Amino acid sequence: MTGWYVVGVDTGHTGALREADHLLRALAVELDLHADVLGCTHHVRDGRRPHTALSFALPSERAARAAWQRLTGTESGTDLDAGAGEGVGVGVWTGEGGPPGAGPDVGAGVVLGVAFDGEQHGPADLAAGAAHAAAEHTARTAGRAVLYPGAEALTGTVTVARLLEVSRVDRIAVLGAPEDVPADRQLVTRDHVRPEWRDGRLVLAAMPAAGGTLVPFEVPDPTPCCADH
Repeated sequence: MTGWYVVGVDTGHTGALREADHLLRALAVELDLHADVLGCTHHVRDGRRPHTALSFALPSERAARAAWQRLTGTESGTDLDAGAGEGVGVGVWTGEGGPPGAGPDVGAGVVLGVAFDGEQHGPADLAAGAAHAAAEHTARTAGRAVLYPGAEALTGTVTVARLLEVSRVDRIAVLGAPEDVPADRQLVTRDHVRPEWRDGRLVLAAMPAAGGTLVPFEVPDPTPCCADH
């Protein structure tokens, strides 16, 4: 992650994590972020009631600045507008129907808080939430990864060695087992692998399952969704 640039985004989302994942993916598509992006969700406890904010880590300052400009409406032709009756410099989504696939609580007119490189944009509470998410991701102390290199390869059942080889995940931590996990042990991914930043490493929490296998600690929402993985 050295040399990566992090943009934080906060819409005040208070729904399920599954919906936050969907929003994160939709924004990544809208912002034309590519496979090397690392997108996380973050729990925000300050300000308004507890909610989920987002962060995107990008490998170049130019790409991060372009995302900031698109999100804050400071680039011509953007789908976000500055102002729109919400106060000076507030980013408001003006695309018809909201971000594609973002869920029922995200539509046209949603106000965004955005943070990047010490700059904040939007309502004070949402901008602070975005800054909180960006700071956690930059420090790699917290953040639940939804988009990360290799995530799409983590389907079905894979060995620990395979997971660590093809994805950005650094380590698997099994509950109640402090030692490292054998490389040949199998992980039933359930097509839902959400590692988290811990002390600078992207760690997947797992637990023992039937037949000596492992499963990710986070259980996927059973509700069908077009972008569950």
